Amino acid sequence: MTRGRSPRDGAGPREPRKGGPGILPPGLPVAAILSVVGLLVIGFFTLSIGSGAIPGLGTIGNPGTQPGATDNPAIQKTPSPPDIVIVQTPPPDLADPVLGSLVYAKDGNIWIQGDGTAQQLTKGGSDSMPTFAPDGKTVYFIRTRDMQGSWPIQGSIRTYQMAVPSLMQVKSTGGSATRVVDGLYDPPGTLRWMGFIRTPAVSPNGRYIAMATDMPDPNHSDVVLKLYDTRRDRIVDPQLGQVPPLGHQDPAWRPDGLRIAYVRNDRDGAKGTPRIYSYELSTKKIRTITGPGYLHPSYSPDGRYLVATKTNAFATDIVILNASNGTELLKLTSDGKSWAPVWSPAGNQVAFLHISGQVVDLRLIQLEGAGPSWTAKEPIDLTSNAGLDGISRPGWFIPADQLPKPSPAPSVAPSESASPSGS
Repeated sequence: MTRGRSPRDGAGPREPRKGGPGILPPGLPVAAILSVVGLLVIGFFTLSIGSGAIPGLGTIGNPGTQPGATDNPAIQKTPSPPDIVIVQTPPPDLADPVLGSLVYAKDGNIWIQGDGTAQQLTKGGSDSMPTFAPDGKTVYFIRTRDMQGSWPIQGSIRTYQMAVPSLMQVKSTGGSATRVVDGLYDPPGTLRWMGFIRTPAVSPNGRYIAMATDMPDPNHSDVVLKLYDTRRDRIVDPQLGQVPPLGHQDPAWRPDGLRIAYVRNDRDGAKGTPRIYSYELSTKKIRTITGPGYLHPSYSPDGRYLVATKTNAFATDIVILNASNGTELLKLTSDGKSWAPVWSPAGNQVAFLHISGQVVDLRLIQLEGAGPSWTAKEPIDLTSNAGLDGISRPGWFIPADQLPKPSPAPSVAPSESASPSGS
């Protein structure tokens, strides 16, 4: 599971940490230390995605001018204030309207955009990684809170600061958020530390929440794909293959609920080589979908295709892949500064994050025709100088009565023989 930050220093939630500022607490279990070290190695490039800079090369080069884009290097962009998101009016030649609602994070708070406006859903500056429940009535997200951990140091129990993540839920109309899964690990005795909870994704029937986590016991797990069973209030570990201690990230449910695409982090020396895999819940089969260099998968409504981030040493762009064999079918961007795509539930648009200077905005590409022979229109801006949080991919919900066809069937439950753990 790679790690990143908001593209602007100081913006958004602080990255969870298992030690004091800049260190790990002495005596931390070996598994936890290896997991953190490995993730830092694999995450070095992903940090570049969020910051818009490639180590040793500075800021990624500016692409050519596109309709709706403002990437003129002579223009110094300034993000809008934390409590404002400016929504761009789609151009009149956009073939289809932008249906439904999009959810994203800005300055550590969750926002929902729809019908030409954006509304702030949470406050406090510690929220990230939002995603919709299947009915659109609930938004799940990650919230961190500052706490003191306890650890033996030089023969005595001392405290250190940590930012504990929790999986939260809130109504999409607003209100108080409630905790679903807590990342605090507080076993009997005087010691206390924390695990990680990242990139939640809700199954089509709403029962399971896939996430990258080392909970319920960070001593015995890397940050890998697990399923939280909302009915039984427990975490199911499907025991998926990995390259320890690099882990997994970016789970995405196929719309029929039968498979989950996710990113397994490998490496070639010090270079990260993330690949997209799929896990079939009924058979427990794991398949490799892509070669190295792909992140952030999102299924098309029919489950036949994936939109994903393609990475190399210099850039990140958006591509469409065959969901069965990973064949690259269409490159949607060539600017080197786009990532974290999400496919519209209506199937005709793709939204994604794009950075210009140090300011992240939400963009959209219209797809015309049928796959795999789409025609991709030029990108348009959905926000203007918003300064969105780069680690939080957007989520998209469209009510069933606005979709071109009924929603896919609900998912098949994971096998009860999968190693369940109490949460």
